[in-house]
Amino acid sequence: MNIEKNFDERTLINNWQQIKQQISVHLATNNRPKIATQLIAVSKTKPIEMITSLAEQGQENFAENYLQEAIAKIKTIQQSYPQLTWHYIGHIQRNKTKDIAENFAWVHTLERDIIAKRLNEQRPSDLPPLNVLIQVNIDEEESKSGCKIEEVENLVEKIINYPNLTLRGLMIIPAKLDKQNDNAFARTQELFNKIADELNMARLWYALARQFLADGEVFMSRIIINVISTN
Repeated sequence: MNIEKNFDERTLINNWQQIKQQISVHLATNNRPKIATQLIAVSKTKPIEMITSLAEQGQENFAENYLQEAIAKIKTIQQSYPQLTWHYIGHIQRNKTKDIAENFAWVHTLERDIIAKRLNEQRPSDLPPLNVLIQVNIDEEESKSGCKIEEVENLVEKIINYPNLTLRGLMIIPAKLDKQNDNAFARTQELFNKIADELNMARLWYALARQFLADGEVFMSRIIINVISTN
């Protein structure tokens, strides 16, 4: 696929390599296996050529939250790069569920049963179940979306009975990007374990915290899947 590159490709790749190195050091320092962390490049608003440049380097997971922009990108490059996995990280409206169900492998922001039901019904039969994460408003912030803590277990019970969805765990966006986040992660892990035990679920799902790296700073150790920006 021949796409003209109107950006500093070397800088992009260098930034990506630096973050990969940071992850490797972080995992080694905390004695964690490589599979404990998955790097997702947030490609929203970024041109296709940036995505393909990272794909050529081996980056396979990309996240989008502007639906129409994302679908245009996916349809343009999916034949040339079938190995890519697409994650939806934006707010989900009812009229968007069909496009999400048809074009993405992961949804990180599920917070209502009506949306889960629609995604389940609209997932094409020739695709594997859609991987979903429940977004939890762990700090109960009015400015943030997410399922209320007291409603999570009920939503889990609904989702695990939808055949075209696979519940992968919880996703949080902590209130602050500092050491106080440890409390948010601990509370999320506690909630995670409580629900798994009460519903007799194997603890093989993700406890995910979505955090964007700022100025190359490394994330804290409780993040299982780390989301970064491609710039």
